[in-house]
Amino acid sequence: MASHCFPFPSLLLLLLFLLTPSFTVAQATSPNITLRKSLTARSSDSFWSSASGAFAFGFRQAVGGDYLLAIWFNKIDEKTVVWSANRDKLAPGGSTVVLTTSGQLILNNPAGKQIWSSTSTAPNKSVSSAVLLDNGNFILAANDSEIVWQSFDDPTDTILPSQILKKGNKLVASYSETNYSSGRFEFYMQTDGNLLLYIRNFPYDAISNYYWSTDTVNFGFQVVFNLSGSIVLIAENKTILNTLSSNNPTAQTFYQRAILDHDGVFRHYIYPRGGTGRNSSWPKAWSISKSIPSNICMTIGQSSDGGVCGFNSYCKLGDDQKPFCSCPEGYVLFDPNDVTQSCKPNFVPQSCAFPELDDFDFVSLDNSDWPQSDYGDYGHNIPVNEDWCRNECLNDCFCVAATFRDGNCWKKKFPLSFGRMDYSVGGKALIKVRRRNSTLQSRNLDKNCNNETKIIIGSILLGSLFLNILLLLLTLLIGCRFSKRKLKFNGGDPFILEQLGSGAFATVYKGTTLGSVDDNNLVAVKKLENIVNEGSGENEFKAEVSAIARTNHKNLVKLVGFCNEGEHRMLVYEFMENGSLANFVFKPSKPTWYTRIQLVLGIARGFGIMLLEMICCRKNFEMETEDEDERILSDWAYDCMNEGKMEKLIREDEEGRSDMKRVERFVKIGIWCIQEDPSLRPSMKKVIQMLEGVVEVSTPPDPSSFISAIN
Repeated sequence: MASHCFPFPSLLLLLLFLLTPSFTVAQATSPNITLRKSLTARSSDSFWSSASGAFAFGFRQAVGGDYLLAIWFNKIDEKTVVWSANRDKLAPGGSTVVLTTSGQLILNNPAGKQIWSSTSTAPNKSVSSAVLLDNGNFILAANDSEIVWQSFDDPTDTILPSQILKKGNKLVASYSETNYSSGRFEFYMQTDGNLLLYIRNFPYDAISNYYWSTDTVNFGFQVVFNLSGSIVLIAENKTILNTLSSNNPTAQTFYQRAILDHDGVFRHYIYPRGGTGRNSSWPKAWSISKSIPSNICMTIGQSSDGGVCGFNSYCKLGDDQKPFCSCPEGYVLFDPNDVTQSCKPNFVPQSCAFPELDDFDFVSLDNSDWPQSDYGDYGHNIPVNEDWCRNECLNDCFCVAATFRDGNCWKKKFPLSFGRMDYSVGGKALIKVRRRNSTLQSRNLDKNCNNETKIIIGSILLGSLFLNILLLLLTLLIGCRFSKRKLKFNGGDPFILEQLGSGAFATVYKGTTLGSVDDNNLVAVKKLENIVNEGSGENEFKAEVSAIARTNHKNLVKLVGFCNEGEHRMLVYEFMENGSLANFVFKPSKPTWYTRIQLVLGIARGFGIMLLEMICCRKNFEMETEDEDERILSDWAYDCMNEGKMEKLIREDEEGRSDMKRVERFVKIGIWCIQEDPSLRPSMKKVIQMLEGVVEVSTPPDPSSFISAIN
C-alpha cells in the first residue's frame, strides 16, 4: 500500500491556481466550433484540432474497421488516444458527430440512431460553441464563457496535465492495447476519500477486491495532475496527502499522460516535445516515469479475487517492466489472439480410472508458483525432497502441478490461478504433462460387458438426463477381479424390468448385482438411447466415462460400473432408496419455496441448470409449454433476467414472488454457473458466498456468447 506524504504548504499557491479552470473560451486561441458543425467517420482524417495542433478531436479507426470518437495526441507519430466517447459501442463508417442547435454534442450512426451524447452540467445555460484546448480538454461553452460540459470531467482511462479527478471520478482500463472497450481494472477516487486500484469484471461486472490503496478514507479530496509534471492526492484544505509521481520534467517541455493501462498498472508517461535543451536527447517515444504498483504480477493475487493473467498461465515482468502472460509447456491459449485469457492442456489429462503413471512427467519452472491452487501441503514438520514431491503429485490424479521450495511441497489442482514467475518467489513449479507420443489408452474400456463389469468409483448426480452434470473427481479403479459380478435387473421375471424414469436420451431401471441376497447391492442402470454405432459415438462414450471418473462429491451417488458392447451403452449407479431429486422437485405437490432454498444451499456445489430447475420447479427442457420461448429453461431464464421480468419464472409461486430479491440473486448465480466459457464460471466458494448474500451478484452475460464468438 502507498504511504502518506507530509503536507507541503509551499505548493498551496500552485495548487490553488491549478484547481481553477485554466482556460475559458474567451482566453482560448483555438478556432471555435460553431453550432451545426459536424464530422463524418471515414477512412481519411476527420477531426478538429487544437490551436497548436497538439491535440485532435474526431474519429479514429479501430481494429475491425469501426470508429472511435476520441481525442488524441496529434503531433507525434503514435497518435495516442487520451479520451473517447464510445469505447464500448464503436461507430460504423459514415457515422457523424454534430454540435446541435440545442447545444449537445451527439454521435449518430449512419441511420441517424444516437450512439452517444454529451450531458450538460448547467442545463439552464445555452451552448454557443465548442473548442478543443491545447491541454487536450474539449469543452462546450455558453455565451458568457461558462463551461457547460468538458471531456476532463468525463475521463476514460487517461488524465492529462491540468486535469483533476474529483470524488466519484474513475479511470477504467481498456481491454487490451488494441481493444478500447472497458477492461478489467479501475482507478477510483472514492467519495469516502480513498484512492484505490480495483479489479472489475473478472468475471463480475461490479468491482471486486482492491490491490492498491492510499488509505486516505475521510481525508482524500482530489487527484491533481499539475503542470510541473507531478501527480498528487490532496485534502480539501489543499495539502498533499500522497505523491503518486514526481521529479518529472514540466508539461511545457514534454508531452505527458497518466493512464490506467490494460494490465492494471497506473503509469505516468512522458514524450519529448522537440527543440533544444534537456529533451533534445530523449528518444521520440513514450517513456515510463512511474508505475503503480511496481510489480503487478506479485501484487495481484495476494489481496484480490482476480489476476493479470487467466487460469493455468503465469505472469512475469519483461525488460520494459510490463507484465506478460505465458502458458506453461504443454499448455496453449484458449484464444491465441488474447494472451490474458486462460490456458488449457494440450494433452489428454490424467485419468483417475486409468492413471497411466508411466505416461506422465513434469516440466520444471524456476521461481514460479500458483499460490491460490493449493490443496496439499507437506514438509512443515518433516522436510521432503523434490523427488518425493514429484511422486506425490504423479500418483494423485487430482494433482496437475506441485511447487517445491525449501523442503516443502504444495500440490495444486485445476484451475491453476494467480500464476507468477519472479526471483522473490524462489523454488520451482513442477507441471504434470503427458509424455510425448503418449495418448490416452483405450485399454479396459471396450471389454465385453457380458463377461465382466468394470467397477469404477466416480460420482454423479442421478436423475433424468437434465441432471447429467459433471461434478468433481472421486477416486480409483477397483480391481477387475473384485468386479466379476454380473448385473441382473430386479424382479422375478428378468424380462419385466422396473423402470425408475426416462428422459429424452436415456431410461433408468432398478437392478442388483448378481449374487446379492438383500437390497444392499441394489443399483440403478441408465440405458443410453439413440447411440450411433460409429467411431465418434464410441469415442464420445469413452470420453464421458473418463470424465465421470474424474468427478467427486460426498453428497452424490457413485458410478459403480458401465457397459460398452456394440450399440449398447449403460451406466450403473448406486441405488437411491429415497428416489431421485427430480421426483421430489417435479412432483405435483411441489416443495415449498423455503424448503427449496435449503436444498439450493445444500447442493450449491452442483452448478447452474440444477439451480434454475430448483427455483422454477421444472425441468430444463419441456416440450409441453404453451410458449415456445419457455421450452428451454436456461434460455428463458436469461431472457427474463435481461428483460427485468424474472417474476415470470415463478408466476404460480406466491412464496417465491414474495421473496423476489432472493429469486433474482439465485437466477443470476445459476446463469453465471452455466457460462460456456469456463473462465467465467465462479468458484464453488464464490457460489456459496453469493447464495448466502455475502458477495454481491452482478448481471451475467449471455451464457452462449462464448460459443457464438468462437464459431
